[in-house]
Amino acid sequence: MLVGLIPLGVAMQNSGTAEFLASGLMNLIEGSHLLVLLFSVAIMATFFSLVMSNVGAVVVLAPLVISIGLLAGVDPRPLVLLAAVNAGNSFILPTHQVNALMMTAGGYKTKDYFKAGGGVTVVFLIVSVLFFYFTMF
Repeated sequence: MLVGLIPLGVAMQNSGTAEFLASGLMNLIEGSHLLVLLFSVAIMATFFSLVMSNVGAVVVLAPLVISIGLLAGVDPRPLVLLAAVNAGNSFILPTHQVNALMMTAGGYKTKDYFKAGGGVTVVFLIVSVLFFYFTMF
């Protein structure tokens, strides 16, 4: 799967798709505080990691986040790092390998992941975004 995602990330950057998507997101959050931008990147990375592997999510999101940072006038390197950190934030669904392993051994259902993982996801988002905001910006 990663072999196909790496060229996809490169194609997104070379074809202008990353810039197009970044400008669409920037139109939504234009004029907002920097924290809104950081939360947007973190939520995108979290969502992408729920539907694909965390490494694949970073490969696909990196060109997009770089374009977002350049359009916002912010150094894109911390934004890509924020996306990489939040790509590991996959507590809501048992799509991650460790969650799936615990699901069968513990007899958990998907609704159990929503209950416990929802709160952990929100805490993870808040802590990671505030960490990046106060240390890098």
